[in-house]
Amino acid sequence: MSITTKSAEDIEGMREACRLASEVLDYITPHIQPGITTLEIDRLGAECMAQQGTRSATIGYQPPGYPPYPGHLCTSVNHVVCHGIPSDKPLKKGDIVNVDVTVITEDGWYGDNSRMFLIGECSIAAKRLSALTFDAMWLGIQQVKPGARLGDIGHAIQKYAEGNGLSVVREFCGHGIGKKFHEEPQVLHYGRPGTGEVLVPGMTFTIEPMLNLGKRDIKELGKDGWTIITKDRSLSAQWEHTVLVTETGYEVLTLSAGSPPLPPFVQATRT
Repeated sequence: MSITTKSAEDIEGMREACRLASEVLDYITPHIQPGITTLEIDRLGAECMAQQGTRSATIGYQPPGYPPYPGHLCTSVNHVVCHGIPSDKPLKKGDIVNVDVTVITEDGWYGDNSRMFLIGECSIAAKRLSALTFDAMWLGIQQVKPGARLGDIGHAIQKYAEGNGLSVVREFCGHGIGKKFHEEPQVLHYGRPGTGEVLVPGMTFTIEPMLNLGKRDIKELGKDGWTIITKDRSLSAQWEHTVLVTETGYEVLTLSAGSPPLPPFVQATRT
């Protein structure tokens, strides 16, 4: 496994990319109301990126075996786990949607993050799912420090999720990021403490748990090559941040003025 560590100059590039990725979510947040389509959310995201001077990492993205992805961002509604393609179907009260934004700066750095949005008044179960997934992500982030292992992150997330009756999607995970969209290491959201790669200063990667109200099993929806749903059609939620391993702890790079308040049990930077 070849993991890229970032220099001080590289980290400045990553900070800018990640802040800008978060600011795209800030830009679209006021517009995410009942009646908006995910295609319009996509348009707004593209509009913000054009104003920033960034570009979308997802539009046209084509890993081996996949068709080119058609959206500037991903919009995953209700039982869609990830990679939901923007459409002209309006969001309605009670829906939940994950919006996942990855930008590329002019200098070639990638910033990747996602947030959940509750549309109008949602069910208690939907609100609980989103809140618990948010907390699970932060519990994973709290494990990050030099000398810790990747399994510590996954274990913290899995223990909390399953302890609250949720299931952890295992087929998708966090990933290293830098001047490539996806680098080593893979960051699983389940696992055993004390296992996996040792974390060292300069590593940058995403933590992005996908948690389901029902069983963890997933499947592809239709034949678009991208959209993944829960097999039992239960609701799914995801939150995502990009994190830097510092000399003494972590720094969450994808924070901006409009980011949701941190849970009371964490700090954005641990030094």
